[in-house]
Amino acid sequence: MADTGKLEKLKILAYSDPGLGDDKKVGEYTAMMNPETYTQDYKVEYNEGQGHGTSGAQQRFTVKKPEEFSAELLFDNTGIIDGKPRNNLAAELDAFRELLVGYHGESHEPKHFKLVWGGMLFKGRCTALSIAYKLFNPDGTPIRASCKVTFKASTEENLRVARERSRSPDLSRLHVVKAGETLPWLCYVIYGDSRYYPEVAKVNQLVNFRRLTEGEELYFPPLAKAAPAA
Repeated sequence: MADTGKLEKLKILAYSDPGLGDDKKVGEYTAMMNPETYTQDYKVEYNEGQGHGTSGAQQRFTVKKPEEFSAELLFDNTGIIDGKPRNNLAAELDAFRELLVGYHGESHEPKHFKLVWGGMLFKGRCTALSIAYKLFNPDGTPIRASCKVTFKASTEENLRVARERSRSPDLSRLHVVKAGETLPWLCYVIYGDSRYYPEVAKVNQLVNFRRLTEGEELYFPPLAKAAPAA
């Protein structure tokens, strides 16, 4: 008989610092039951602008939004799942709510999280917690609830600083175009603003900036020499 391996439970690890170091760990939650499904959302935002004399609106890339993770977790005190019936799950839900959205005393802000489940690893902040009560004792105290949690991905501070340095106004660079890259996207990656593409196209004497040729070399000047078009 094949070995199916050990059952891994979803863990939510809380930290007081975005670096998520072991010495900054301030709490942990292990799911009673793994979620049946979880969702990962990826969003890109565009601005719509209509040129003079045109009948359609052109969508211009503005920003790629941080990834979002959401799932539903079950809390059950009936004893059916774990064989440990309890009278009320209010204390467990209070502790879970405090872990996810409560302030950490030293940092004076909500915590940072690492979600671990098998091969999945997600780092971010909790942006929403919704509790739906499902089952009650005769006196009305809840004994089963479903918690929908949503986390938004975050970038570690040292990585964010490194990316900002790469967009310094004093830097110029050469870039070899890869398949599928567009000039507005490259301007966003390098400068942090896609609106610089007209000036970059002018500097590189591009006849058709909408169709970059894979392998061609583009020059991206310092920001001071490439003011974005209004």
